[in-house]
Amino acid sequence: MTPKKPKGTRKGFTTGACSAAAARAATLGLLTGEVPTDIETLLPNGQRVMFTVHDSAATDGLAHAVIIKDAGDDPDCTDKAHLTVNVRLLPDAANQVLLKGGDGVGTITMRGLGLEVGGPAINPVPKANIEANIREVASELLQTQGLEVTISVPGGQAMAKKTLNDRLGIINGISILGTTGIVHPYSTAAFRASVVQGIEVAANQGQTAVVLTTGGRTEKFTMRELPDLDPACFVQMGDFLGPALDSADQVGIRQIIIGGMIGKLTKIAQGEIITHARRNAVNTQLLAEIAASVGAEDSVCMAISDNKMARFAGECMEGLGLGEAFYQALCARVVATLEARYPKRFRYQILMCDFDGNKLVNYE
Repeated sequence: MTPKKPKGTRKGFTTGACSAAAARAATLGLLTGEVPTDIETLLPNGQRVMFTVHDSAATDGLAHAVIIKDAGDDPDCTDKAHLTVNVRLLPDAANQVLLKGGDGVGTITMRGLGLEVGGPAINPVPKANIEANIREVASELLQTQGLEVTISVPGGQAMAKKTLNDRLGIINGISILGTTGIVHPYSTAAFRASVVQGIEVAANQGQTAVVLTTGGRTEKFTMRELPDLDPACFVQMGDFLGPALDSADQVGIRQIIIGGMIGKLTKIAQGEIITHARRNAVNTQLLAEIAASVGAEDSVCMAISDNKMARFAGECMEGLGLGEAFYQALCARVVATLEARYPKRFRYQILMCDFDGNKLVNYE
């Protein structure tokens, strides 16, 4: 018998990965007249994994497939959601893959998410991954025709009420998310323990600094920026800043480098030490105050406060030519907040990047 994995460690799959699997299966059904019962799918991180297709149909010019999301040991409101994809031919649209949001997929109503207002709440990485899977199996067909791909999530409107989507201006459904395709058990004791363990390993190897990052993209960014540091210094803390700093304090590490993007850094600046999106929303009033402090006009500050998205604040300030000053001021607020919580314990450096992993500021 294969031993069961300890509770709290089992990984799952994102809504984006499940949508890509359903899209690939439906596309194959369109091509062959039969949707497969299992489908091997390319994830954004380059892995290939098998998904079971739970419902399907294929007729002339139209195919349908459903993948049920398994979130592993980090179940959220989308666990067991039925990611449903309909694919149909577009005879006069050679080489086009038109991705649409159907019932239960949210609609974007506000700027600041990096998505088109009025478009579906399908984030860029899963969108690209869905299209990549379709093009892998339908490259020959796409030479002469196009495909319309509609993603829907039955019950998505009810699921969305358990998220922050309404505060972010995403209405009538959930978002299709996922930068790697894999759901890690971030909210579990196991992940928290892995953060503590990572810091203890750094200390045991004689390291005097740790680099705390919120995820894979920020870790890659900080590794590029700090090539002279030992790999043991880099710890993906996820949402667990508090446990990470407590552990660093206990083992005597005094140099703390935090790598993050504007959303998570704002959470830290406002006093959150557990920064999961399902806890408290970003305090955009705080961002408006920081914007005012570096010269933004009242109308801009009001727009930032009303928008509810940290990313929108950054876009506004960059548009005014005040981006660097704004980001430096935000990092200063992060350090001030941490100094108040951990007085005279640590020396801080903040490395801030954008959503593509490009450096915005290095605050020391």
